[in-house]
Amino acid sequence: MKLRLGMIGGGEGAFIGAVHRIAARIDDEYELVCGAFSSNPEKSRSSGLSLGLPQNRVYNSYKELIEKEKQLPADERVQVISIVTPNHVHFEPTKLALENGFHVILDKPMTFSLAEAKELEKTVKSSGKLFCLTHTYTGYPMVKEAKQFIKSGKLGAIRKIYVEYPQGWLSSFLEGGENKQAEWRTDPGKSGIAGCMGDIGTHAFNLSEYVSGLHVTQLCADINIVVEGRKLDDDGAVLLKYNNGASGVLTASQIAAGEENNVKIRVYGEKGGLEWQQSDANTLQIKWLDKPAEIWRTGGSYVSSFASHNTRTPAGHPEGYLEAFANLYRNFALSVKAHIEGKTAEPEWLDFPGIEDGVRGMAFIENVIASGKSEIKWTKFNI
Repeated sequence: MKLRLGMIGGGEGAFIGAVHRIAARIDDEYELVCGAFSSNPEKSRSSGLSLGLPQNRVYNSYKELIEKEKQLPADERVQVISIVTPNHVHFEPTKLALENGFHVILDKPMTFSLAEAKELEKTVKSSGKLFCLTHTYTGYPMVKEAKQFIKSGKLGAIRKIYVEYPQGWLSSFLEGGENKQAEWRTDPGKSGIAGCMGDIGTHAFNLSEYVSGLHVTQLCADINIVVEGRKLDDDGAVLLKYNNGASGVLTASQIAAGEENNVKIRVYGEKGGLEWQQSDANTLQIKWLDKPAEIWRTGGSYVSSFASHNTRTPAGHPEGYLEAFANLYRNFALSVKAHIEGKTAEPEWLDFPGIEDGVRGMAFIENVIASGKSEIKWTKFNI
């Protein structure tokens, strides 16, 4: 049984919408049946028709989509709605979709503000519907293996975490031209109070908490606007304290000229450490205090069920960003199907980012920007 999928946003010219659609197709768990692909009705219609949808299932707005789909027979109406709009158009369609009985997949960061995130958390809980936030990097098999390795206690108590996300694409003032992505991501009215830290800093933050199993309790941030004329941060570094006493360093930059998207994490415990980076996503390095380092690979017979469940190809065949994205879609689909059938979902299926990750991500944004403006060295991580 394929789940009937609808999409809000992601029309012609939108990068992330196509990524979501590819991810949804990889495992054949979904069928795209409807959409409101743009706030421009003509663009929405042309986008929907180019995707092969019938005219009556392509809508002029997200409100029209939710209203009309709800009126369709249960065996025809959309079941899961994927929302891939800019940040300022996350909260209202997500809330409306949940309140009207639809499961939701939402692009990150979750909302425009922490206040909206908290309100959405209440809506998710009261709706009884499932919610997924697409923090892509948690979908990689060896990121999942890193999490399970730490959870097993093999590294001992965690002491230090380094996580970094360098990009170089905003090294010049691209928002002054025709670059749509640069335009909205650097606009406070569309992106929110953070630029770099909201766009990619949240990924680094989420990755550090996901892999380590720890929560940040304090932080000290240095936030920068490097490119002249830019309205939001394009670079920053954050010192972190975790709830077990461990410390960490998070760096995110969009002005690291020449860098692409090599997000990287290193975690060190009493007995050893581990390292993963996206440029070699199939590899997890394990480093020991008293014995030689080890190289663990995706597809190996020795990895956990969480890693093997999220691997499609034999060892040595690389899986990347699209497959990691698809793992979130597949795990969510399996969980939704279990929900519909009244069955208990397997732990491996439920391993996708949810509402708590979204709230903590928005708290990170607001705390980091506040810390960057403060003269106080350490500030409490407030939610």
